[in-house]
Amino acid sequence: MKLLEYQAKELFQKFGIPIAFGKTISSIDQIDDALKAMPSPKVVLKAQVYVGGRGKAGGIKLASTAAEAKEKAAKIFGMKIKDCPVNKLLITDQNDIDKELYLSFILDRDQQCYKMIFSPVGGVDIEELAEKQPEKMLIQSVDYFPGLQGFHLRAMYALLKDFPPAAVKEIGMIATNLFKVFVEKDASLAEINPLVLTPSGKVLALDAKVIIDDNALYRQKDLLEYRTYEEDEPQEREAKQKNLNYVKLDGTIGCMVNGAGLAMATMDVIKHFGGEPANFLDIGGGAKAQQVTEALEIILKDPNVKALFVNIFGGIVRCDMVAEGLITAKKTLGIKKPMVIRLVGTNDQKAYELLRAEGITAFATMAEAAKEVVKVAKAGQK
Repeated sequence: MKLLEYQAKELFQKFGIPIAFGKTISSIDQIDDALKAMPSPKVVLKAQVYVGGRGKAGGIKLASTAAEAKEKAAKIFGMKIKDCPVNKLLITDQNDIDKELYLSFILDRDQQCYKMIFSPVGGVDIEELAEKQPEKMLIQSVDYFPGLQGFHLRAMYALLKDFPPAAVKEIGMIATNLFKVFVEKDASLAEINPLVLTPSGKVLALDAKVIIDDNALYRQKDLLEYRTYEEDEPQEREAKQKNLNYVKLDGTIGCMVNGAGLAMATMDVIKHFGGEPANFLDIGGGAKAQQVTEALEIILKDPNVKALFVNIFGGIVRCDMVAEGLITAKKTLGIKKPMVIRLVGTNDQKAYELLRAEGITAFATMAEAAKEVVKVAKAGQK
């Protein structure tokens, strides 16, 4: 779950990370009250969306007067940034900047550890910095236990020789607290870019980005109020609301599978035979008729889907019940696209009979079914 900037900053405040003063509004009608609360007429107007590139798209603007702020805010509210409409606007104090830094913690699944990424050069794309100035990047592995240690901070301090001692100490405190946010809130990313030093010596998080692991939300109930589903693809949003595990991909073969492991294997076998999966969709062990219909309906909303691959192992669920659900779904949704079915397990022979009676062929092996669905999907692309 991605947090918007203002939400991430609210979280930072709770953990003692200093941020610029700001107000969030959800319509242009609220701007007068927000501007009155600001300590200065000089403000920064920041579109609150779940995608990057706001500045380049014109979603971040400076204003020196209330009239200018209103004019620019109205323009931002009318924008779409990478197809995301701007529904909220964060208004913050303008701060003079002496130096910009980058600081983040990420989850490195490949190395099975956390990574701390720090640079005395902030405010730029970190990928671009890593490519052009790798010597100004510090990347350190951090274990869950014992966590962030003194030697991690000392390596960071070595890049801050030109900074005042008080600022260096403050940056170390912010790094420590950002790590607490990262671990205690089950984040996969906690980032400040830029972290700035002002001419007066203050250190502030001028931007904030936090991504929470969806699988940990059951124990992060205080963050559930932030969930809006706006960052999701429309099909992914609908699937979550129907308790289906769906991830949109770029291929042409829509997949409906029961079980995450089988879903991964299904995508692998499709690619092995030269096809491309259009989605990951795990309907779970139950695979009831209503779930089958809802799942197929979501898959078919993707215009790139040329064929459907239903791969069900009948362990908990009976194959004949799945077959009945597929037949009902085909009629209810008026499915015209090719549907390739692989069913194996409890009552699979009865399932084959039911499907044959409706003119639907089912396969017993995954390889045979995958070859067939790749063939019909490619035929549908011609």
